[in-house]
Amino acid sequence: MANNTTDHDTIRKWVEDRGGVPATVESTADDSESAGLLRIDFPHGSRNDRLSTIPWEMFFEKFDSEKLSFLYEDKAANDELSRFCRFVRRDE
Repeated sequence: MANNTTDHDTIRKWVEDRGGVPATVESTADDSESAGLLRIDFPHGSRNDRLSTIPWEMFFEKFDSEKLSFLYEDKAANDELSRFCRFVRRDE
């Protein structure tokens, strides 16, 4: 079952509990001071070389300015920790 949140602490804990880091797609940033398309990178899984790790502060600045929400799953069908997540527009 998927959950939906905008809470920074919940998002950060979920990501870090799974070994993930905040990231951006390299070719989508306007400049080095802002993030492009947001992603969560799980370096211990299949690494995507087009992603650049960014600080949480930059991640959440973009997350809030784009009015995004974090859709995520706690457990997979096999009862293991799930890495399923997606960014969606907030319902406002």
